[in-house]
Amino acid sequence: MASYQPKKRKMTAEINVVPYIDVMLVLLIIFMVTSPFVTQGVDVDLPQTTTAKPASELAGDSASFIIVEIDKQGDLGISVDNQEMERGVSLQDVVVRIKAERQVNPNTQVAVGGDKATSYSNIVMVLDQLSKAGIPKVGLLTDIKDDE
Repeated sequence: MASYQPKKRKMTAEINVVPYIDVMLVLLIIFMVTSPFVTQGVDVDLPQTTTAKPASELAGDSASFIIVEIDKQGDLGISVDNQEMERGVSLQDVVVRIKAERQVNPNTQVAVGGDKATSYSNIVMVLDQLSKAGIPKVGLLTDIKDDE
């Protein structure tokens, strides 16, 4: 009589990666949802005008921009070609950075913007220093007011 012998299974050590993929997808979703809230910077409430045109219309697509912003407390920020705004820079650093950028690209346009609550003397001081540094044209930032 033949006796029943169960088959011997060979043990294999494999890592189950499905739970790791699930965890990574959950983390990815969490980072995607929270990333818009992590932006740094100070909101500058620009004055509005009805006659201003967007800078892209004035300069074309190939021109680069340097934006200098002054917040309510008089702190300066600088951004080159829509990069992240560097906050807390000194006026001398702003002038040196603008001069360096304009040496590389002489067609770079400079614009200064101040919060509505910014002291006018802070804006004039920045404009004066840029003029002394030899920057021929400096624009002023405004929000374009929608006609309602």
